[in-house]
Parts: sequence; structure tokens; C-alpha cells
Amino acid sequence: MEFRQKASLGGVLVYVIATIFISALTFNKIIAPAVWNALFWIIFLFSAITICGKSFTKESGGAALHNYVIYKPLTFFASKLIYNFIFLLTISLITLFFYSWFIGYLISNFTLFGIVLVLACLGFSAILTLMSAIASKTDNTNTMMSILSFPVLIPVLILVLRISKQAIDGLSWSVSTDFLLILISVNAICIVLSILLFPYLWRA
Repeated sequence: MEFRQKASLGGVLVYVIATIFISALTFNKIIAPAVWNALFWIIFLFSAITICGKSFTKESGGAALHNYVIYKPLTFFASKLIYNFIFLLTISLITLFFYSWFIGYLISNFTLFGIVLVLACLGFSAILTLMSAIASKTDNTNTMMSILSFPVLIPVLILVLRISKQAIDGLSWSVSTDFLLILISVNAICIVLSILLFPYLWRA
């Protein structure tokens, strides 16, 4: 069902391209590495919230009852998580391409940056998919999604910003290894907690 929602992809792409275009006009390819890094992840953050925030918007009424009867909770959540991860990773790669084209390519260690990008997509997908499920139980889904998500995303965001800055500066792998291991651990905790908590939301 998710793959038929072409409007979501179009809406996110319009937002990403518009933001990059405005940034390109502002900076004119003269931008400090720290600003380049921060701006990229700001675009990533809002794209992730937009993509994952709609995971459960249509899971109400008859649709929710149908899914409850047909699917097991872990299977249903895993499908949502995998879809959000693939969707977010695709959008992130498109964003990185246009961002580097219009604003400038400053990454010295692309392998490290690519690993961080994949881990960020995974961590954000796990957190935001669960937050979307929680927010869908309230009357104001979009507001609750933002309020619930941001505090939980902060640890992942801090690690991602630090490691990606190291990738831009071209620092050695030894500098980033500990932070990468912490990021992987945080992602694992987020995924496990999401899997453990979702069945309770499912039954509610």
C-alpha cells in the first residue's frame, strides 16, 4: 500500500529541491564545512519526519481492523520500518546528489559519510515509525509526532553530526570508530525497543 503513495515522494522531493535551491542562491557555493554539514542534516531531519510521520495516518477505522485481523504485529511493524528505511535512504541519496551539485561537494571520506548516512536512515526510521504509531492514537497527529520524536532523535542526531563532520574533514578512521560503535549500539537499542513496544500499541 505504501508504494502506491506517489504523492508522498513528490512532496518530499519538492521540499528537498526547493530548500537546496534557496540555499544555493544564498551561499553561492561559498560555505564553511560545519555549515554545509548542519544544513544537510537539517534537510534530512525534516524529510525523515515528513516521510515517517505518515506511516500510520491511514491506519484507522476499517483499515486498522483489517490489518489487525490479517497481520501479526511484528510483521506489520517490520514492513513499515523497512519501507521507511528504503524510502528515506532513497530520498537521502537524491538529496546528497543535488546538495553536492548546487552547494558544493566537501566530503573528504565518502565511505565514512555513506556509512553514517545509512545508519542515520536506519535509526531515524526505527524511532519515527514507532513515534508515528503512538501519535496516530491522538487527535493531533502531526503536532504530537514532532513533540514526541525530537527528544528521542537528539542522541542519534548528535552522533551523526559529529561523525559526518569528521568525514568531511577527512580525519582517520580511528577517530570515528568509537562514535560509529556508539551509533550502531543506539540504533540497535532503538530497533529492539520499537519491536518490543509496538505490540502493545497494536492491541490498543
